[in-house]
Amino acid sequence: MPKCRHRILKKLGMSVSLVLMLSISAHGAVKHRSRPGRVQTGLDVLEAEKFAPLRGKHVGLITNHTGLDAQGRTIISMLFHAPGVQLVALFSPEHGISGRADEKVASSKDPTTGLPTYSLYDESRRPTDEMLNGIDTLVFDIQDAGVRFYTYTTTMAYCMEEAAKRHIAFYVLDRPNLLGGDIIEGPMLDADKTNFVGYFPIPIRYALTIGELAQFFNTENHIGCDLHVISMKNWHRNYFFDSTGLRWLPPSPNLRTVKGSIVYPGIEVLQSAGVSVGRGTQTPFEEFGAPWMDGADVAAELNALHLPGLRFADQPFIPVSGLYAGQRCGGVGVRITDRFSVRSVRAALEIAAILKKRYPKQFDPSKLLTLLGNAETVRQLQAGVPPEQIVASWSADLAKYDETRRKHFLYK
Repeated sequence: MPKCRHRILKKLGMSVSLVLMLSISAHGAVKHRSRPGRVQTGLDVLEAEKFAPLRGKHVGLITNHTGLDAQGRTIISMLFHAPGVQLVALFSPEHGISGRADEKVASSKDPTTGLPTYSLYDESRRPTDEMLNGIDTLVFDIQDAGVRFYTYTTTMAYCMEEAAKRHIAFYVLDRPNLLGGDIIEGPMLDADKTNFVGYFPIPIRYALTIGELAQFFNTENHIGCDLHVISMKNWHRNYFFDSTGLRWLPPSPNLRTVKGSIVYPGIEVLQSAGVSVGRGTQTPFEEFGAPWMDGADVAAELNALHLPGLRFADQPFIPVSGLYAGQRCGGVGVRITDRFSVRSVRAALEIAAILKKRYPKQFDPSKLLTLLGNAETVRQLQAGVPPEQIVASWSADLAKYDETRRKHFLYK
């Protein structure tokens, strides 16, 4: 900033940092706000209340390695030692309590507390009567990814359903959406395609916190459980995770970075059609490729589209595990230049259109239905409709969803 302008701002009582915080994005949204302090998660708030809402309760805790407070203490230890709280059992989602498993997880016993740890990613995806014996309250504290097909949210919803059937109270300790709470994107899930990677008709990027999503599911899917959300403090809808002041902890083995989480909603859908999305490399979701792909050509074609917030680079790689393990893949590196402008699902459709044109024998767009969850989107893609037009076709449904989701906001 020129020195003369700096002096003028000082005379007006404005600092350079304040001016920067008030910078406006191209879409008119404030990119940065002055924060009153570090975000306090629902767990931090509950701790400040000395766990008063849970006193006298017999608790089943649904959590994993992300259930930590601001000092890095586990919610398991905190509830186990909380006065007046009886912790009865633990429940773990996909990847297990430790967050490290990439296959089915068996039930076990917690080595520290001796409590049973029931897996909800084994033969059963829901807690049973036996698992819930002696429990009058379920507590959910897990960091999700803000993406429809991320299974932690389905686990939460299934547990809410089982709690409602048995008149068990359900507490959600809220945590930030990694992607913020402003931007919605992607097609709506078809009503006939609900499953473990798509619990309810919402877009891929749904822009609600896990607590807001619980309220949405409870009302819009008529679950009707006795739901209590312990809200965060100091969180705002335009915060990506690294705006929160909280320590980054990968919520699952391959979601390792904030950058990876931003492109994950789109890049991940390509895997079901035979494209490596970087699993088995150091940067999952920040690259994609296949042995049959020419990364330089695909990157050049993508760059010619000038997709907002993204650049692409020729980046061959050899995965050590997962799809094409040990094989050299022609690859494309995904670079983020402006996270507020990134629309990763649109990018995935553009990638799919290029691969369909260049490699019709190797790439089958119909397989994208697994995670896109919308048959009309896949039909248009197969018919050669330009991705920009496909995205425009979602507008009416997204507007209707947006109106509904706003009823469940807990934060500005």
